[in-house]
Amino acid sequence: MEKNLANTQPQPEINVKDSEFAEMVLNNALLNFRKEQIRKEIDQSLQDQNKEEFLRLTEELKNIS
Repeated sequence: MEKNLANTQPQPEINVKDSEFAEMVLNNALLNFRKEQIRKEIDQSLQDQNKEEFLRLTEELKNIS
């Protein structure tokens, strides 16, 4: 069966700036998600009175902020 190429729509080219912007948005979302995870773990370490875990997590949060 032959493909009718005359009726196909050209695929839009991926704009490099759009791709870079999408990557920045995704990286930002992942960073925010990780920060929120760490904050929840910090809260848990406080409830558990786990000083070592608290210090480790606060240092990690400081390093990624």
